[in-house]
Amino acid sequence: METLQGDLIRERFGDTGLVSVLSRIYLVRSLAELGEFAEGIARGQETVRIAETVDHPLSLTGAYFVLGFVYLRQGDLEKAISFLERACGLAQTWNIPPAYWGMATQLGNAYVLSGRVANGLPLLELGVEGTVTMGERVAYGPRITYLSEAFRLANRIEDATRLANEAVAFCRDHQQRANEAWALRAVAESVSRRDPPDTGAAESCYRQALALGDELGMRPLVAHCHLGLGSLYRRLDKPQQAGEHTAIAAAMYREMQMPFWLEQAQPAT
Repeated sequence: METLQGDLIRERFGDTGLVSVLSRIYLVRSLAELGEFAEGIARGQETVRIAETVDHPLSLTGAYFVLGFVYLRQGDLEKAISFLERACGLAQTWNIPPAYWGMATQLGNAYVLSGRVANGLPLLELGVEGTVTMGERVAYGPRITYLSEAFRLANRIEDATRLANEAVAFCRDHQQRANEAWALRAVAESVSRRDPPDTGAAESCYRQALALGDELGMRPLVAHCHLGLGSLYRRLDKPQQAGEHTAIAAAMYREMQMPFWLEQAQPAT
């Protein structure tokens, strides 16, 4: 990224997209997973400026997508949806199906988190279908993890649990440790909402996800696990442990400037 300056930002070096943009896309996604949102957003905006200046369709699609992604991880759903809708629109206009399926997955996730489950579910299902059709196995685990979370919010708990467990197995088989952490959290979220809840499995999966997230520096994921453990311990009538984990989650959300999630942590503190 630092090497490709000046006229070199326009070079593709035989790739399908501008390498100056692609390198920034990977960086921004990594920053989002680490919870480094201020730098991630600044780099994402820089990526958009480069892509708009060069006016390369695939690169512009990716630039809008990654800026939407970092806003989504932070929980700024309005901005996330705005950029993800632009990315999906460009991918459709320029007929780039593999890119569209990936971007539709994130847009569907954003819709689901904003309460628009009926709008999000078809996009998430399309993303999984596209992955299978094109044989893009590397993306299968995270996409079914997002679909699992949508099923949970739609109260399809057994479907959510089945997909989340499948995602864990897939990510382990393919050594996708960061994706495995998100999938483990999805298992915990779904089994804790069974009737009756499987509290033992939920606690185990939260703690496995927490350990992986801590090791990899995935602060947003770690905060979500603490929030989940806080909710779980409240249901188990363990107020001290519930308060400790919820307070940790709230402090992390506050530090990372994640007000959407902080609001969910504060009522229980």
